[in-house]
Order: sequence, then C-alpha cells, then structure tokens
Amino acid sequence: MANIARQLEMIKRGADEVIPLDEMERKLRTSAKTDRPLRIKYGIDPTAPDVHLGHLVPLQKMRTFQDMGHVGVLIIGDYTAQIGDPTGLDESRAALTGDQVRANAERYVEQLGAVLKLDESHLEVHYQTEWFGEMTLQNMIEVMAKFTFAQMMAHDTFRRRYEQGLPLSLHELMYPVLQAYDSVAVRADVELGATEQKFNILCGRDLQRLVGQEPQVAVLNPILIGTDGANKMSKSLGNTIAIDDPANEKFGKVMSIPDEIIANYYEFLTDCSLEELADVQRTLETKSANPRDLKFELARRIVARFHGGDAARAAGAEFERVFKQKELPDDIPEVVIGPRNLDEGRIWIVRLIVAAGMAKTNGEARRLIEGGGVRLDSEQIGSVDLQWAPVDGAVLQVGKRRFARIAVQR
Repeated sequence: MANIARQLEMIKRGADEVIPLDEMERKLRTSAKTDRPLRIKYGIDPTAPDVHLGHLVPLQKMRTFQDMGHVGVLIIGDYTAQIGDPTGLDESRAALTGDQVRANAERYVEQLGAVLKLDESHLEVHYQTEWFGEMTLQNMIEVMAKFTFAQMMAHDTFRRRYEQGLPLSLHELMYPVLQAYDSVAVRADVELGATEQKFNILCGRDLQRLVGQEPQVAVLNPILIGTDGANKMSKSLGNTIAIDDPANEKFGKVMSIPDEIIANYYEFLTDCSLEELADVQRTLETKSANPRDLKFELARRIVARFHGGDAARAAGAEFERVFKQKELPDDIPEVVIGPRNLDEGRIWIVRLIVAAGMAKTNGEARRLIEGGGVRLDSEQIGSVDLQWAPVDGAVLQVGKRRFARIAVQR
C-alpha cells in the first residue's frame, strides 16, 4: 500500500493533471498483483533534428515509470510529423518530406539515451508506419467515423481558427485521430504529454474505449518555459537548451534564465527531492540567498547529467572566468575573413556577424546590433552601418556567450 502511495506521489510530482487519478492508482495495483508492467506511451513528432530540455519533462516522467518496472513505449510520429501538430497554431504548418522526418527521427533516438533506459526490457520504439503503412482507405474511414465534427470543434485551436475564418485543413483535423489510434495500436495504459496535448490524449481514451480496450490514463505535464522566461521552449524561438549543446554553452544558457523560473527548472530538469525543491522555493520567496547561487548549482547539475561531473566543474570555472572576471574563453573558434568578404578592404558589420555564423540573416544581425549585443574587442557596436577594417586576432562577441576570433586572409 505504502509502495503504491509513493509511486503515485512520484507520478503526480510536477504533473498538472492525472486523468483520472483513481484509474492510475487502480492500474498500479493491478500491475503489482499480476506482475504485468504498464505500457507508458509518449509520442514525438520529429519535426526538427534536436531534442531540447523542454522535451525532457515528459521523458523524465517516462524514466520514473521505467524505474518502477514499467515499459516505455516511444512512438516516432513519422506520419503525424508530416502534418505538424496544429495545437496553438493560427496557420497551417509546412509539411515535411518523409526523408526529412526519418533523418530527424534517427537523431532523436540517438539523444534519448541521456534520459531513458534504452534496453528492450524497458523501452519499445515504434514508428507509425508499422500500422498506418498497412492501412487501406476503408480502414481509415472506419477510424475517422468514430469521431464527429462537433468533437473536433471542441479543440480550442480548431474552434478559434474556424470562428475567425482562418484556414483549417481537413488533414489537420485528422491529427488528434491519428494520435489516438497510436494508443490503440500499442495498447497504451498511460500516455504522457504536455498540458496542450490534453485534447489529443483524451481522444485516445475515447477511441480505446470504442474498440474495446481499457482506456489509457493521461499524465499531463506543464510546458517548460524557454530561456527567455516568457515563451514555451521552442527551436523556432531560439530559447532552447539542446541536449547536444556543449557543456560550456549549456552552463551559460542556464545562468541566463530569469530568476522567476529557477524553481521550475529545478522541479522539471533535476532529480532533487521534494524537500530540496521546497527549500529552493522558500529561498527564492524569502530572498535569503542570491538567486545567482541557485542558478549556478542548477547549471552544474544539468551539465553533470549530460557531460559528467568533471565537465560540469570545468564549465562552472570557465563561466566564472569569462563572465565574472570578464576574461575571454580559452577556446574561441576562428573565422577566416578573406578578400572575397571585403569591399575596399572593409567588411559590413552585419555581413561579418552572418559570416561568423552568429546570425542566420542580415535582419537578425541588425537586431542584435540594435539591441546592444555586439562587441569588437570589448567595444560595443552602436551602428548597423559600420564598415570595419578587419584586424587579425580581433574578437567578435555576440551576446554574453558567443565569441569568434577573426583571422584575416590577405
């Protein structure tokens, strides 16, 4: 009894909702009696090649279930990724090709070992192709017939776009149905997801019930806020910390987060105890310690998780040296500026930033300059019109963490 209570406590930790909670408890008890592990589903649409820390919130919950002896069932959405989850979008998302999806999926799975147990007894990896690839049109019509248009219009995004006369494609209406069928295909006992996935996951419960399966339980976790402190962590917003980021970059990004989300990062990205989390929250509320110290420890833990303790200590020392003592990093990448980059011996500062790989477009580079985030040899650049005569060995700095040493090729 106490063991089940403790398991429920761990499942509820950091979760917004467990729907329904009594079914979760019953499933745990039944699993313990029958010695049958629960099947814990989580789906990923490989719309980009990198896993960031925002993905870790539900994946850590899957690891919690794995540690309890249950089986993670990871669904690679190679079909739904070609639609793109419409949740929260006011316009249709551009479709990806099958080749793009497969390449992204391979990168995803490579990176998940940092969080999940990958052996066959703890994790199954399935591609939607396994079931949708065999479906006929008749099969799909039979599945679609299980849902009504009125049900789909209960989806906030669909209803808003419909009412505002915005484009709403028929294939987007299929997205929740396809995700629901995944649960049927793998006979999921539990589905993990962010709070924004509530509608889709509950569709899975409905479809399982309609086909005679025991409905899954939904475990919904909050969305991790990005390093900007304002928006969902998203690659397109540039506010992510990627699993593949180097140790020093991870450390610096964690140190850049606003104080208001420190406790959230401790809760969702570390294995700190509930008691320790309460101490962090109390410290922030009473201002009994410098929030910077809490962030430093948070950064150390996150980096250690992915790179080891030695790398975390080195990254901490480097951060102190560069940002506290205002010294340059030891390892600064070199950018070669040759004659083809120059116009009468000078280079436009915007072009330099793009050439150094610190901005993808001229517009982005302009915004960085206008925001006061660009320096040459520690001198802030104030004009987007600067035509600079390159100096061999000069250091270009964009933001607080990105540096490049200029190598002039004559």
